[in-house]
Amino acid sequence: MTSAPPNDHQPYPTYEKRWSAMAIILMASFMNLLDVTIVNVSLPTLQHDMGASSSDIEWVVAGFILTFALGLLPFGRYGDIVGKKQMFLIGVGCFTAASIMCGLAPNIEFLVIARLLQGMGGAVMTPQVLSIAQTIFPPHERATAFSLFGLTAGLASVIGPVLGGLIIGADLGGLAWRPIFLMNVPIGILALILGAKFIPKIPGNPGMKNDFGGILIVSAAMFLLVFPLIEGRNYHWATWCFAMLGAAAVLFVVFVLWERRQSRTGAPQLLPVDLMRNRNFMIGAFMSLIFFSAMPPFFLIFALYLQSGYGLAPLWSGLTTLPFSVGVLVASAISGRLGFRWQRQRIAAGVALMFVGIFALRMIVGSLEGSLHYGVFVAPLLAAGVGLGISISSLFQTILAGVPVKDAGSGSGALQAIQQAGGALGVAIVSEIFFRALTAQLAAGAQPVAAYSTSLMTAVLYNLVAYVLVILGVLVLKNPPRIQMPGAAPVMAD
Repeated sequence: MTSAPPNDHQPYPTYEKRWSAMAIILMASFMNLLDVTIVNVSLPTLQHDMGASSSDIEWVVAGFILTFALGLLPFGRYGDIVGKKQMFLIGVGCFTAASIMCGLAPNIEFLVIARLLQGMGGAVMTPQVLSIAQTIFPPHERATAFSLFGLTAGLASVIGPVLGGLIIGADLGGLAWRPIFLMNVPIGILALILGAKFIPKIPGNPGMKNDFGGILIVSAAMFLLVFPLIEGRNYHWATWCFAMLGAAAVLFVVFVLWERRQSRTGAPQLLPVDLMRNRNFMIGAFMSLIFFSAMPPFFLIFALYLQSGYGLAPLWSGLTTLPFSVGVLVASAISGRLGFRWQRQRIAAGVALMFVGIFALRMIVGSLEGSLHYGVFVAPLLAAGVGLGISISSLFQTILAGVPVKDAGSGSGALQAIQQAGGALGVAIVSEIFFRALTAQLAAGAQPVAAYSTSLMTAVLYNLVAYVLVILGVLVLKNPPRIQMPGAAPVMAD
């Protein structure tokens, strides 16, 4: 094996075991992504088994997303400070330990705390993954290496719902939903052992600092925003719920003022002020927040509709959502071949297709009478999945195209954090709409199928409005700059 380079800036182009290291970080990424997709299928079983309330179930999903979102930027920075390998192994260890806690949780409160820790572990691990790959591969191999991340994400989205249904249906050892968390343990332990051996030590930069003030302010703001949205219904929207929402708005303003102060004094910034002054980035950030707030809550309420409303087994519930994952996988592969061409058009077309898919699904739910055949959802879910696969990479590329090179890392990290924050916010909002409608329907004497159908139809109106807003955002985004490839004529990205 070629020895490690003598300084912080030299890459590892001749690291002989780079593909072994790549397999390990892909293993850890797959574990994290699989956990995200597999949990939704288990929620109805988990809720019944633990006697959990609707807000408890929301926290199982939103809590993970929230801590994951809040940790991405600061822990990404820590990877630069103390070393990417060390932070990656710490993240995998934390995620694995939290998975054990989830699988052995004696009650729903313990499970929610474990999910918060699990999300934090994912936030420590995830920012290091691309950074390690960027470092150990020479430039001519990076395209191949990075394409494997897309393949891993696609496989996790396809396998997760079906595997979750199989595991719960098998009721391994009478453990019901618990093995979906415990299965992470051998994967995590293996990743720790092999990662320590095969991933090279990448020196950090102890002279770099983190923006602790910014971390505290934005974390408090997100908590004050999400908590009342999830718990407000249980407390009949008491005055303190609105007080917390108002305090969240104030803290977001304080965060902007804090970052400006950090910029003036030359101190570390969690979100560089230059990015906040970049009109295209800020418009794109808002679009991303709305865009990514729609799908995570949809699969939460759709699983409840299928299993609690129609009584489908978890396996059939997972198979029902499979066309969406297949659509994402296929469209992502096709979209990658288009490179930088027609970026804004692809965003608009993809989001429009998602609108059509969810609108058609809503119409089908409203027209169903009696028994349900999962095949009726194949076409709309496939269309929505294709739309997501077409639009998602173009959205990121278009937003980041106008970001200066010096801010590229911060911009990419910020967008990932915004993506996750959007998911947490969407779970809170859509779940509030869904469960409020469900409570009203059941109180009025509606049968479970009718109650869940009406509630789903009401809640997905949020998705439809969100997609319209994103399409309107595309109209005000600037065209990405020209992409100049070596030895080729200039090509317009849009």
